[in-house]
Amino acid sequence: MTVLITGATGAVGRLVVQRLVAEGARVRAVSRSPHDAALPYGVEVVQGDPARPDTMAERFVGVEAVFLHSRTFGDSADRLLSLAAERGVSRVVALSAMNIDDPVELQPSRQRGDRNREAEEAAVASGLAWTSLRASSFAGNTLQAWGGQIRAGDVVRYVHAGFRESLLDERDLAEVAARALLTDELVNRRLELTGPESLSHEEMVAVIAAALGRPLRFEELPTSAVAARLVGTGLPEPFVRALMARYDHYADRDQHPPTGEVARVLGRPARTYGDWVADHLDAFGNG
Repeated sequence: MTVLITGATGAVGRLVVQRLVAEGARVRAVSRSPHDAALPYGVEVVQGDPARPDTMAERFVGVEAVFLHSRTFGDSADRLLSLAAERGVSRVVALSAMNIDDPVELQPSRQRGDRNREAEEAAVASGLAWTSLRASSFAGNTLQAWGGQIRAGDVVRYVHAGFRESLLDERDLAEVAARALLTDELVNRRLELTGPESLSHEEMVAVIAAALGRPLRFEELPTSAVAARLVGTGLPEPFVRALMARYDHYADRDQHPPTGEVARVLGRPARTYGDWVADHLDAFGNG
């Protein structure tokens, strides 16, 4: 089977490529800059832009399944999958998110280009065998949010110590995606994928502290102070505003408690946040 991957050089797409290669699949990876892709040996890297379907039509020839990354296609998901079907593709796996039913002002990733609802709806309407991967927040987000502070000292200053969510290890997402792309087991299903445990911000920092063997502590700051700092580091204001609104909205309740779906699909427990931290200790550093 040949599988075409959009978003192949991003954090999720790269892991999906690696997993498919490990499973022995033939992989065609689409990149706007193929010479910079740095993907595993044997992967066919081709130039194309899913947001411009005319650049993609011939890339679907000989492909059986497509991984549709929600940040790649702009407003062109329907047209892109129509071309895929015309060229003989029979299956699509769409990357979506568990928060697609939230108001858009509570969806920070949308401010960075994710079109999760559009990805799922285009897949369902495509006429292809489809699977939607509704992912919770990624474990790697904590490294982006707190890595600099932890490398610099022992205090993590952030919002809402008690905010809780079930972080998903991106490697588990990639393994589920590969299962959906290569088998018929998950056809025509919306899978709500979370980590196996709900942790607060303060508890997440405690997990990192235990792994590093350092006395880290969480210091809660007002939303406005953290927002100003994040915008000052160069993050777009609309993204920061939506991120802080999400934290405020779910401050007193779990956002997306564990579903157990990863374990049901893969037949093994989902990786914990502690597992993810243990495998990324070098990125946090030791102060």
